Amino acid sequence: MSARTTIITHTEEFVSARMCFHVMSAARNILPHAVTTDPDKYKVIFENDRVRVIDYKDKPGDKTKLHHHPDAVLYMLSAFKRKLTFDNGKSVVVDIKGGEVVWNDEQSHIGENIGETNTHVLFVELKQPRPQ
Repeated sequence: MSARTTIITHTEEFVSARMCFHVMSAARNILPHAVTTDPDKYKVIFENDRVRVIDYKDKPGDKTKLHHHPDAVLYMLSAFKRKLTFDNGKSVVVDIKGGEVVWNDEQSHIGENIGETNTHVLFVELKQPRPQ
């Protein structure tokens, strides 16, 4: 692990966000993926039968449509501030530092860049279901 990479597991924002993720509606599996809803922001840069790697970019004021993500690791390439509104109506604001690496549980949300900087994130989404 490089000195610039920080693994975030229990920041206040992500603990709060994870609590919202687990209260999502049963409709999450029928919601479209982000690549489908917002192709101007999400670009698939690698895909095989096990993972999909997505390059996400937006600018201040940009907002996504409601979409779904499977379990994923996120690498924050830039610092940004965003509001996530989940499909159950709950929302959380996260203030991210560039270089952070986080685990993201499966979720459905709308994302809005409410900061003053562009967002740049790499998603490594898992295609296989979680072991029971």
